[in-house]
Amino acid sequence: MNIYSIPSHILVYSPENDGVLDFGEINGYIREKFMNIKVEARENFFEFIKKFISEEAEKKNLNYIAKRIVEAKIIDVGRKECKSEILPGEIEYERRFMEGKTKSVGILYDGIKLSLLYRGFIPYKEKNWNYCHIIFTNRLLGTWDENDRRYHARASVYAFPSLISITGIVEAPAKPREFYLDLYAGKSVDIIKEEYRGRFIDYDDERLTEVAKGYVMQAIFFHITGEAFCNDVNCRLFNAHWQEELITSQIKSKYEFCNMHKKMLEEINERENE
Repeated sequence: MNIYSIPSHILVYSPENDGVLDFGEINGYIREKFMNIKVEARENFFEFIKKFISEEAEKKNLNYIAKRIVEAKIIDVGRKECKSEILPGEIEYERRFMEGKTKSVGILYDGIKLSLLYRGFIPYKEKNWNYCHIIFTNRLLGTWDENDRRYHARASVYAFPSLISITGIVEAPAKPREFYLDLYAGKSVDIIKEEYRGRFIDYDDERLTEVAKGYVMQAIFFHITGEAFCNDVNCRLFNAHWQEELITSQIKSKYEFCNMHKKMLEEINERENE
């Protein structure tokens, strides 16, 4: 695995709504791992870009952004098409969501389209590989899989900028098989969640912060090397498809990184010192 570009800045944007994530801890963790890269914690991405929009043009610009976000809504997971007919109420909903005035209602968005949209609003001086942008969002992201010709929910989309979905961390990796068997048998969701508590990450889970650190590291490794994932289930860069794999790689593992990625992290820090 090659090291292509070590950024001078890592910029981390908080999600649209506050939750249980401890962003102070997450950003402190990044600073600990990349000692000579400047790490900056920023507010909600849309609150940040408001600084670059004149007060007179703000409503027009935010309505435009909201309309583009609606266009990224996936209407059928089995079709590679997004929203075409847009209603005024949908634009208003996205406006309110951007401002943190409403919460996600399970809508699936094309993560690649959102990343491309967000890229367009990054300030020009930060639109280069010296800046690693990581945007946390409460939107549920999806990407199209050419193999089975359908969209799949994702916890993250690594690109420029990278997106990490808090909703996706909870919903994208599958819960234990027995969970779904009990669900299909007609058991109450609340009862099932209690029975399998600890075997999956939930929205109010205090472990979310620890799990989010792993996704942040994947985003940074993608930025630096072009590859985000590892095949070792005990490495933070493991691409978990099951909640129990996620808990193993981010919480229960006896080590943070496999030998290869540990050495690579050391090499990155050595290069930072040059």
